[in-house]
Amino acid sequence: MRLMKSFGISASGLSAERLRMDLISSNIANINTTRTAEGGPYKRRVAVFAESLDKAIKNPTKSAGRGVEVVAIHQDQTPPKLIYDPTHPDADEQGYVHMPNINIVTEMVDLITATRSYEANVTALNAGKTMALKALEIGKG
Repeated sequence: MRLMKSFGISASGLSAERLRMDLISSNIANINTTRTAEGGPYKRRVAVFAESLDKAIKNPTKSAGRGVEVVAIHQDQTPPKLIYDPTHPDADEQGYVHMPNINIVTEMVDLITATRSYEANVTALNAGKTMALKALEIGKG
């Protein structure tokens, strides 16, 4: 039943967007983290999505879409921000502190986008559920 496949596709989108929102939350929470286990300031993390093809490549006559999957979580390689604060414990010899490469405006825009994508997947899931219930009602009559 293709309706069940649509539920799986929407569920994969929900999971991917939830992970994206978790990463954005982590980025915002670490906006002032100047010291990490790897050394240096926290680096912004971004999820990379890809279409999940499963068996569609073997049988191209079938629907190719199987949802979305997270293929990687990358660290943004943008250089850290330098803030002059010679009193900070992590300041270098010149008095500059290496701050995370996080822009709060970018994170908020990404968060709104992820939230809207999540809501769109919920709407698609609910529409599929409504269609399935209507189909069952037709069968009763």
